[in-house]
Amino acid sequence: MELLLAMAPPPDGSGGGGGLISTLIMFGAIFAIFYFMIIRPQQKRAKEREKLLSAIQKGDKVILTSGLYGTVAGLEEKTCLIDVGNNVKMKFDRSAVSSVIKE
Repeated sequence: MELLLAMAPPPDGSGGGGGLISTLIMFGAIFAIFYFMIIRPQQKRAKEREKLLSAIQKGDKVILTSGLYGTVAGLEEKTCLIDVGNNVKMKFDRSAVSSVIKE
């Protein structure tokens, strides 16, 4: 009950109209900060990762998310065949590729 009384406008009619505008401005500022500090960089990283995964070619040396180093021996739509040495080939999902090693 006390909370409702605290939120009610004063009885003399001098309502806090400016308080609503400042609250909306504050929420807008918080949203802008979240957008530029969190959402936008995350979208940028996702685009770069998608570009990396689509640019993988046969013969590229890659590092997988598990830390495994190998060479791409074959590609399919969602998977890639990785040669890890001594003609040992393993099939992984493309999303398991962490980075491509540039020489």
